Amino acid sequence: MPIGGFVVNVHPDFIETALDALKAMKGLEIHGSDDKGNVIVVLESDTSEQMEQQVKSIMAVEQVLSVGLTYFNAEDEVEKIEAGILRPGRSFGKKQFQ
Repeated sequence: MPIGGFVVNVHPDFIETALDALKAMKGLEIHGSDDKGNVIVVLESDTSEQMEQQVKSIMAVEQVLSVGLTYFNAEDEVEKIEAGILRPGRSFGKKQFQ
């Protein structure tokens, strides 16, 4: 289960609206915010691809200006890949040859 820590930067005038939208998202925990628009969140998902979709959902919130990754752990996902249980959908930056 990948776990990531993020700083979500929100327009300060609309922080309460953004916090309401973030609170409604599955797999997202809010750990704090300040009056400058910084919101600390932790995301948990089943796969890295799902976490990427979660980040895209956060970015789709109108008041969100940016989402910055500060911590990422996917040890159990790597173990599943090594054991052949999980096959990632992306090449991790390697070119795909036909």
